[in-house]
Amino acid sequence: MQIGIDSFAAAYTETSLSRSTPDRLRELLEQIEQADRVGLDVFGIGEHHRREYLDSAPAMILAAAAARTRRIRLTSAVAVLSAIDPVRLFQQFATLDLLSEGRAEMVVGRGSFIDAFPLFGLNLDDYDSLFEEHLDLLLNIRANEQVHWSGRHRPALTGQGVYPRPLQNPLPIWVGVGGTPKSFARAGALGLPLMVAIIGGETQQFKPLVDLYRETGARFGHSPEQLQVGVHSLGYVAETKKEAANDFFPGYARAIDSVAKERGWRPPSRAAFDAQLGPEGALLIGDADEVAGKIAHHSEALGGIARITFQMNVASLPHAKMMRAIETIGARVAPALRGVP
Repeated sequence: MQIGIDSFAAAYTETSLSRSTPDRLRELLEQIEQADRVGLDVFGIGEHHRREYLDSAPAMILAAAAARTRRIRLTSAVAVLSAIDPVRLFQQFATLDLLSEGRAEMVVGRGSFIDAFPLFGLNLDDYDSLFEEHLDLLLNIRANEQVHWSGRHRPALTGQGVYPRPLQNPLPIWVGVGGTPKSFARAGALGLPLMVAIIGGETQQFKPLVDLYRETGARFGHSPEQLQVGVHSLGYVAETKKEAANDFFPGYARAIDSVAKERGWRPPSRAAFDAQLGPEGALLIGDADEVAGKIAHHSEALGGIARITFQMNVASLPHAKMMRAIETIGARVAPALRGVP
């Protein structure tokens, strides 16, 4: 199992928002360096277009990280494919792949916010069709240097070359999904690896959707080796479970509350948070041994996962705590999971 970290370069608390943006980006790069140094497998940068985040141009952050790291894979988490020209996205990550000497990946999805649609002049009614069409074009570009393609939302390509070409062939492209059955089935039909965002509830509730992905992939002739499943979860490790929960909850509550107000959800409570710290809950928060055991349990419940990524940044933790948690994940969590299927 591969172990990694995802970041949205987010700040939700008054303390984190008061930090200068150059300092926040400098600390993020130090965290990526730390993840590389302690032997983690992957670091992902999300994409958002709102005040709390600094990740509107993930390829830029990852390119800076490529120059400061040697081994760790660098990926989007996720690139909002509906809202970007697939030609430009491919060019950005092909360039990142060359800069990093073959360590670039993409996780593409529709994103959990809709801010990109009005920002880039897109019609929200085209939410699904834009993603499907852009994914088709992106895969066409990956497979062909000269591209022949036509669609509804973008001018046709009639044999133009798309450059540069990446070092890896093919450049890895994962599909990031939430809880929509159609999204799981689409990824399976295309034989693309799947990254499932499980940020609440019980992880085992996603088993029918993961089964749908694998069954659809098999029906379309894709091998089990192609049909990899990764999980992105909120998580954090400290010396004790109590310390981890007390560190994480305040920033987590602020972040979830900001989204809850927009979407009409119930505000977060400490009781609901604590309930998800149990064996079946989605939150990967506790001491290193407990978190490693919980991940192994989730892998078994989902029929095996190939990659797990921790989203710690949502809690607006101080930089020193983030660095210490990354070190602990590398030293104690990752070794315990290397042999887990």
